Amino acid sequence: MSKKLFLLDALALVFRAYYALIRNPRITSKGRNTNAQFGFTNTLIDLLNNQKPSHMAVCFDTHAPTERHTDFADYKANRQEAPEDLLAALPDIKKIIQAFNIPVMELDGFEADDLIGTLAQQAAKAGYEVYMVTPDKDYGQLVTEKIKIYKPGYQGGDVEIMGPEEVCAKWNIKDVSQVIDILGLMGDAVDNIPGIPGVGEKTAAKLLAEYSTLENVLANADAIKGAMGEKVRNGKESAILSKKLATIITNVPVDFHEEDFKVKDLNKEALKDVFADLEFRTLAQRLLGESLPIAASAKKAGIEKEIPQGVQTDLFGNIIEAPEPVASSAGANTDAQPSAVKEYQ
Repeated sequence: MSKKLFLLDALALVFRAYYALIRNPRITSKGRNTNAQFGFTNTLIDLLNNQKPSHMAVCFDTHAPTERHTDFADYKANRQEAPEDLLAALPDIKKIIQAFNIPVMELDGFEADDLIGTLAQQAAKAGYEVYMVTPDKDYGQLVTEKIKIYKPGYQGGDVEIMGPEEVCAKWNIKDVSQVIDILGLMGDAVDNIPGIPGVGEKTAAKLLAEYSTLENVLANADAIKGAMGEKVRNGKESAILSKKLATIITNVPVDFHEEDFKVKDLNKEALKDVFADLEFRTLAQRLLGESLPIAASAKKAGIEKEIPQGVQTDLFGNIIEAPEPVASSAGANTDAQPSAVKEYQ
């Protein structure tokens, strides 16, 4: 078996799962919204069935502040509050991950990006092919021939796997090391990283094409003509701070232990308990090969109806009624999706 490690950016994927079903939410007989739990579970199943990873881990942020918050109090300050339904789903999602016998990784003082960056580099050195499962464009700085971005499809689109060539083409840069330079210059509205006011992505790429690094751009500010030169000179401190904020830490005190991260058999009893609580009867039948009892209240409400044999369903178990387009599929994106989920567009 090839050595393939998949590292999942948990919260980015949870947000996508929740908002993929926002127009047709899954509500249990007790009134719980299970969009996030259901979509994330299907993401795990899809990866395991179709990508055949030998190793896997799921990385979470914690509530603890990071060095980035210390450096810049407004870091991520403009992000909207997550819906209560989504926050309430997180303990269930961790139970599901653990029932899949996949390690949950989190560490106060660091973001999931930092854990993934550190683990990815350790695994790559150990001979693994590493896939960072995320829609977040900032991960481009970590990409090598051994470490790639695995961006789930949305709106029925295909999965996108990005190596160095694809990342450079997206940003119009020569080397992935320039991802943090371009973010330092243009900033990142999603994370509230300021950059240099008035410098956009095209201008940043043009400056880097000429001067290679952010530091060289700043050192040559007097040679940049007109208003842009003035913006660069005035934005020096902001640019240096922004590059630091955008840089993913790769020396987090976590270790890639091959045996711990190895894909193992499901804990079927634990998964059955979670699925019963969430009323995931179709998933239980599909994954565990057994039916779960349905509560009288759910039966009365018509929730979790059995799907007839031969009827085509999407990844989330919803019936596909041709010729209408599928509204919700794996990793789908909608106009209701918040800016907190960063995308390559």
